[in-house]
Amino acid sequence: MTDAQAPAKTGTNPLAPAPEGARTAADVVTPELVAQLTKGVVGSGRTANHTPFTGEKLADLPESTPEDVRQAFEAARTAQAVWAQVPVRQRAAVLLRFHDLLLERQAEVLDLIQLETGKARLHAHEEVQAVAVAARHYGRKAPAYLKPKRHAGAMPTLTRVTELRHPRGVVGQIAPWNYPLELSVGDALPAFVTGNAVVMKPDTETCLTALWARDLLIEAGLPADVFQVVLGEGPVVGPEVVSHADYVSFTGSTRTGRQVAQGAAARLVGVSLELGGKNAMLVLEDADVEKAAAGAVRACFSSAGQLCISIERLYVHESIADVFVERFAARTKAMRLGKSLAYGADMGSLVGERQLETVTRHVEEAVAKGAKLVAGGVARPDIGPYFFEPTILDGVEPEMSVCAEETFGPVVSIYRFKTEDEAVEHANSTPYGLNSSVWTKNGSRGRAVAARLRTGTVNVNEGYAPAYGSVQSPMGGMKDSGLGRRHGSEGILKYTEAQTVAQQRLLPMAPSLGMDDEKYAQFMSRSLRLMKALRFK
Repeated sequence: MTDAQAPAKTGTNPLAPAPEGARTAADVVTPELVAQLTKGVVGSGRTANHTPFTGEKLADLPESTPEDVRQAFEAARTAQAVWAQVPVRQRAAVLLRFHDLLLERQAEVLDLIQLETGKARLHAHEEVQAVAVAARHYGRKAPAYLKPKRHAGAMPTLTRVTELRHPRGVVGQIAPWNYPLELSVGDALPAFVTGNAVVMKPDTETCLTALWARDLLIEAGLPADVFQVVLGEGPVVGPEVVSHADYVSFTGSTRTGRQVAQGAAARLVGVSLELGGKNAMLVLEDADVEKAAAGAVRACFSSAGQLCISIERLYVHESIADVFVERFAARTKAMRLGKSLAYGADMGSLVGERQLETVTRHVEEAVAKGAKLVAGGVARPDIGPYFFEPTILDGVEPEMSVCAEETFGPVVSIYRFKTEDEAVEHANSTPYGLNSSVWTKNGSRGRAVAARLRTGTVNVNEGYAPAYGSVQSPMGGMKDSGLGRRHGSEGILKYTEAQTVAQQRLLPMAPSLGMDDEKYAQFMSRSLRLMKALRFK
């Protein structure tokens, strides 16, 4: 496995990339860039972030105190009152301008994503795709999602009912490190278009990407104070965000998600949580083995497996298991590890020491207890401090940590099954329920199996991208994988408060026209029977 080589490309402004063949972290993360991106950060302390490719420091950054967080919410609340009065079509136009700017200047943010996360450039581009799709969707559809809706009233013709949608106020968003563009600004876009302000706490190690996106949104027309960013340690800054927000959006571990939910519940504010996963892929006996093996590489090793919806458990029908493992292993062993700021590498680095320790522990423990190493299994410090080869394990048993715990790295375990029922049972035998995958040549069969899986999204003949990229449909987790959904109507309406306005006309909802209480009750009973007979809903 070798480092990918980079073609040359030039830039023309302080934020644009230098020639790719010669670019280093210092070429990309200049003092001018850091000053520009952090000028809106409320922080009286100092901290820093680092690149996984080499471990070197990328930038010195402001660090927020609890008082800084409070001030950020105050500024956001003042700005939100004005922003909410802007017509929804004008707010939506900001998202559409942001969409165009993002695609035009994607090379800038691809460099930042790679440097901050260590992922390969193609995997970084998945974030650009996801955010552009979300910006387009909500930029086009927000007016329809948010427009007043007429409903049937209590009494036909006499009661006129309208459902209104109001912004919640200031959304507190806590974003993770693994997808610093998509899981920061991607989740904030529907909050902005509904008229909310956002106070975001991105992970410090990947905050430059989120700050770049903030800068681009301001260029697209978003008022600067509507989007506040605070930086600092999660246990210090995170609870402060929860304690001031009118709604909380969190993506991260299940353990921390429970704490966030408890904090929001204590204040009776809404919360959405996308949490962990131990996602399964089912390869049925009639699957195309070559396509399934190629899909497994994407499903298991994109972003070095540091993706909540990536596959960590592979269930393969016993009749094709040996052939599948052979083809899957061959493709995995041929993957190229790289840290160049260019396309070409098949996989990048883990994000840091903690992830490397978890991956190493899971693999070494499994092998020590009898699992077979089919591919990978070793760190690659010759490429960078946190590189680890994409790894396939066979013969994993329940007592091994890798069997049930989320690894969140480039490690997948192979399991064989005899019947479809057995495969579904094993796939569902986890407290998590985020994503899953089914492979078969029979589309109707694949959809039928998918409906039996207890996960928020299921992909037939692909690993995760079709469901996630279909932004008109909800995406989120069941069981310990979270609460609420992103995308579609649920992904935008969660940032609103529903209000029902009912206008009564001509006659009151009370005895009238000379009726006493008993006659009114009889009249209403006859009316209710009639409405059922006439199929009123």
